[in-house]
Amino acid sequence: MMGSDSSTVRTIVGLEVHVQLHTRTKLFCGCPLRSDAPPNSCVCPVCLGHPGALPVINRRAVELAVLTGMALKCAIARHTKWDRKSYYYPDMPKNYQISQYDMPLALGGYFEIDVKGKSKRVRIRRAHLEEDAGKNIHDVAGCSLVDLNRAGTPLLEIVTEPDIGSAEEAFTFCTELHKLVTYLGVSEGSMQKGHMRFEPNVNIAITTGNGEIRTPIAEIKNLNSFKSVRTAIEYESQRQLAAWETDNEYELGKRPNENRGFVDDKQVTEFQRGKEEVHDYRYFPDPDLVPVECSEAVLDEIRASLPELPLARRKRFATQFDLSAEDAETIMADRAAADLFESAVGCGAPAGVVGKQLINVWIKLSHDRGSRLTELGVDAERIADLAGMTAEGSVSATAASRLAEAMVDDGASPMALAERFGLVQVRDQAATVQWVEEAFSANQKAVEDATKNPKKAKAAAGFLRGQVMRISGGKADPKLVGRLIDGRLAGLRDNAA
Repeated sequence: MMGSDSSTVRTIVGLEVHVQLHTRTKLFCGCPLRSDAPPNSCVCPVCLGHPGALPVINRRAVELAVLTGMALKCAIARHTKWDRKSYYYPDMPKNYQISQYDMPLALGGYFEIDVKGKSKRVRIRRAHLEEDAGKNIHDVAGCSLVDLNRAGTPLLEIVTEPDIGSAEEAFTFCTELHKLVTYLGVSEGSMQKGHMRFEPNVNIAITTGNGEIRTPIAEIKNLNSFKSVRTAIEYESQRQLAAWETDNEYELGKRPNENRGFVDDKQVTEFQRGKEEVHDYRYFPDPDLVPVECSEAVLDEIRASLPELPLARRKRFATQFDLSAEDAETIMADRAAADLFESAVGCGAPAGVVGKQLINVWIKLSHDRGSRLTELGVDAERIADLAGMTAEGSVSATAASRLAEAMVDDGASPMALAERFGLVQVRDQAATVQWVEEAFSANQKAVEDATKNPKKAKAAAGFLRGQVMRISGGKADPKLVGRLIDGRLAGLRDNAA
């Protein structure tokens, strides 16, 4: 980005990401986490902040936070504590949030992303646990409503160093982090339900002949989509440049930092309030909660459950199984699909065929049925059998799709189903020659186009192949059909010449 006076402009972004952890109950009480519950029905004296109600830590939330910290290459604290972060909002009835201030659970890691084909490390400053607030609802004229079902939900806040250099890099970071937390199973990651929220801290560095100037930092609050992250940062960078060009004092330290909100229908950020400093929250240790001690045995147990991470596995799939980057990306989007793919290859399936079928058949089938891939009930061995049958030509790709649907509802082997439905391809050359003859005799116009009209030749040949498959009832081997049709057409062209 360039300024109006040929100065160079560099965007600087640090991210704060709130990840809702996938636990059954809230962070400090036994209230269930349900997005479909009636307002204020999943609450109790603890999450309502009643006097004398004592919080109790959710062990599972701590384990999920530690697992994420390990995946982000952070140092995990053996001893950490809880702090009260004081502020008043209607959606936080205690008037404070239980969080972690000076002793976070995880410190000093990094997360690798691909930027224009090159790996870039974004440093992780810290990751700490805290409770979420409730939700203010503003769709009733003249008043605001408060739903406290969300109050007390376990959040992992991940804070990066300001290592992100553009809106596009921030977009990539957020999408890759989403893949990580869903892959690990630490969060459902539903953007529509607010399971991840992003708060970019944005300013720009302007290099002129007199040195570098940095603008005040704007924190853009509560972004809930990847697109809004990119758009908000792009707008904010341009807004700050324009502000500096019209205000000589618009510099970090000379003008206050601020919190801004993103207005989606206008695609702009708007001022909300001055940005709070740490001392504004009046942190102090929570007297009702004991510190968390993570023994080496517990850490070893959690570390042992850490799988191969998505970026590394995606690269390995592309290299080891000769998949395209796009196919590897699609398979890796769902950990269950990736596990099933690798298991099927381990059962002897050709990697290229099973990869294509996983993407074009099995994942599509699970989406059409509104279920997860693992809920289809088809194991890796049967998936491998179907891929093998397709690769060796026992069934066509079209027949394989039909068989996949049948395999979901029937536990029989794919070969047994193919025989039952008459889908086993016929490789008898004499029978195939007869089908080709019938197709040519019934479609003289297509034969003429294929041999005499260069503009229509390819389409006409494809039409004839389709006719042979129709006449054979889908039993003909497409490769054999293609060879016979090509040979027949070549002979007709030679005779015409």
